[in-house]
Amino acid sequence: MADSSTMVIGAGSAKAPASRRVGSLKKLARRRSTTALLLCAPLIVLIVGLKVYPTFYAIFLSMLDRKMENFVGLNNFVYLLNRPSFQLVIFQSCLFAITAVVMKATLGFILAHLMHNIRGKNQRIWRGLLLVPWVIPLSLSTLSWWWLFDPSYSAFNWTLNWFGFESIPFLGTTWNARIAVIVVNTWFGAPFFMIMYLAALKSVPEQLYEAAAIDGASAWQKLIFITLPMMRNIILITVLYSLIVTFADFDIVRILTNGGPQDSTHLFATYAFNVGIESGNIPRGASVSLFMFPILATLAFFVLRDVLKRSKEIST
Repeated sequence: MADSSTMVIGAGSAKAPASRRVGSLKKLARRRSTTALLLCAPLIVLIVGLKVYPTFYAIFLSMLDRKMENFVGLNNFVYLLNRPSFQLVIFQSCLFAITAVVMKATLGFILAHLMHNIRGKNQRIWRGLLLVPWVIPLSLSTLSWWWLFDPSYSAFNWTLNWFGFESIPFLGTTWNARIAVIVVNTWFGAPFFMIMYLAALKSVPEQLYEAAAIDGASAWQKLIFITLPMMRNIILITVLYSLIVTFADFDIVRILTNGGPQDSTHLFATYAFNVGIESGNIPRGASVSLFMFPILATLAFFVLRDVLKRSKEIST
């Protein structure tokens, strides 16, 4: 009898830890954070495989010599900074990115306000038409622009000649080519700003505008003191995202000018391809592609910190 009771007690004590483990697993599965982590796991694996690992591998490559056998530290970066051609790439990249982002943000802001003031089905129609440049693959639309700028069969020059003006070498001179790539990038990216700003405008309470109108505020005062403060977070995030993407632009310059004339329109991406792939110096090409990473990372840190700080202030 004593032995049987001991066995029963032992079996009960063995079942208790098992039931506790099952219960703890059920509690863990019920947690929202665990569910969210499991759902995001495939995306995390893709980001690590396609973004994080290549980034660290590029940093490793940038510190090797051309044969990828000897460690040279920061010599590739020092060499690039002393090259006049790379200094021109830095200037052109900053000019291209800053000018294009400002133009896209301004044009997108204007279009968003125009769309916001159109009521009914017409807004959906115009919104769909204005999104076409952003929906079309960039390589195809850039190829169409190349035909418009072509020196021999340019539709723009044909129109100018029809009105009695001389032809313009859109891609034949330095500043004409720079303006051309900025215009194409603006044409492609402005719809993105428009749709983001339009969504932000829809979230602004109409009561604020009504109260401002009762107080006698003008349209300009409503824009400065209501619209812009309410849209600040969206403006900062879209500008930051567009700045990063524009700095890394490749298709437009590659198709329109291929870096010419005289390497005056090269950006970091196209110059890295030219040095790393076409010239066969992969470590130096990796150095070119990583050159703006610390600056953009620092900019992203401060912008996102400001956005999070403002969001906490609004929530409290």
